[in-house]
Amino acid sequence: MTSSASIAHAWRLPRDFALITVAVEAAIVGVHFGRQLWPGSGHEGYGLDVWAGMAANLAMSWVLAAALAWSHARQALEVRGGARLAQLRGPRVRHAGAYLIVRVLDYFVLSPWLYGLGLLYMPGGRLVQLAMLVLSVWLATWLALRQGTQASAASFDAGDADAVAPASASPGRATVALLIAAVSASIQIWCAMVTDPWHEAMRTMDRVAPFLSWVAPPLLVFALAFWGAWLGIGRGPLPTRVRPFRAVAASVLAFVLVLAGCAAVILAGLGLLEPSQTSMAGVGDLVILLAALVPLYPLLTVLLTRFITRRLYRPYL
Repeated sequence: MTSSASIAHAWRLPRDFALITVAVEAAIVGVHFGRQLWPGSGHEGYGLDVWAGMAANLAMSWVLAAALAWSHARQALEVRGGARLAQLRGPRVRHAGAYLIVRVLDYFVLSPWLYGLGLLYMPGGRLVQLAMLVLSVWLATWLALRQGTQASAASFDAGDADAVAPASASPGRATVALLIAAVSASIQIWCAMVTDPWHEAMRTMDRVAPFLSWVAPPLLVFALAFWGAWLGIGRGPLPTRVRPFRAVAASVLAFVLVLAGCAAVILAGLGLLEPSQTSMAGVGDLVILLAALVPLYPLLTVLLTRFITRRLYRPYL
């Protein structure tokens, strides 16, 4: 018979999987950058803008990987129950081992291959890396939790599992909003890194610009998405089953709608702009159009995240 302590330990799997994911990423990156910074490696002369971009890329990868690992483990707990997952043998060790192997292959095999083809820093190569990150988290969590289907269902049924679930099983409104904001910010900043629109302009500015360019946008996007998700979830206690992938889907769909809304505004604005005989006037009209997007983007992010969260996620709570 599974004890209450082991069930409570199983309910900590989402948090542990997220921490293990970040720890594995940090270890691999430490080895990777240690090799690059070694004297004679040829990478010591990288500028501050390059290192700032790398740090931002890594931070977004870690946030997304941790959020997805938490979601996979939480989904397994809600579907199978803590009693069945408590019968697994070493899920944390299996998750760490599987994730380490897959990410080592990604860092030291796939990435050098893409770099040799000249695709690593192109949109296609970056999207392949994003897909590999998502698949790595899924594969590691699947291997760590796959024995849950083999556990004896006779020991605990779903009602018993819910009865012994700890009081902390319900993550609360802030945790769900953090999940939505983390996925939304990671995806948006990753897509911005694919196009890298401000990289060349950043080279002409002072040495503070790299930090402002890479730190401020993720924090701004995260804050806006968190606000929208917080409003969308609404007040009141949340049940134990929070359906994490509903929150992930809300993040992705809200991001797509924000992009579509901004693109529609740009196309409509370009259609309304009068043709000008001078190139300077045309540039001025374009600057005005882009300036109009500055207040529109935060508004769309908050409102659309709130709307999608309420429509897609809240009805299932």
